[in-house]
Amino acid sequence: MRSSLNLASAALALCIVLSSFGSSALVEPKTEVAAATSAWGQALGEGDPEKVLPFYSDDAVLWGTLSPTVRSDRAALRDYFVAAFKVLPGLKVAFGDQLIRVYGNAAVNTGYYTFSYVKDGETKSLPARYSFTYVKNGERWLIVDHHSSAMPSTPR
Repeated sequence: MRSSLNLASAALALCIVLSSFGSSALVEPKTEVAAATSAWGQALGEGDPEKVLPFYSDDAVLWGTLSPTVRSDRAALRDYFVAAFKVLPGLKVAFGDQLIRVYGNAAVNTGYYTFSYVKDGETKSLPARYSFTYVKNGERWLIVDHHSSAMPSTPR
């Protein structure tokens, strides 16, 4: 009886200790990276560069789907998104398969997504492939490198 009481007390103490770490300590890093990617997609759908930029580190590099040049400073990233939101009104993104790999405080998410937008009253789509490289900064995963390119057509 006494050992059952001690075991119950030990289990309760362990639960209290684990809960004191907060829920983020128990979340798997791959899940955190997937959530950061999803949040980026939601922000993109708001059509406001100021909502998207916080997902990028200050020294992030972007090789965007619509860009013939690499963007490597905050102003250039902002310009890219300002132009993208003008060229692709009502821009939204839907993610397909994602391959997330975590290496300590760095992670890579590679996959494909489909952008949709409205042009002349008609919904259009642009399938693309991507790679996001993240670095964990405190509790947040920030994008340090983002490459996106239109999905090539199947060779005939």
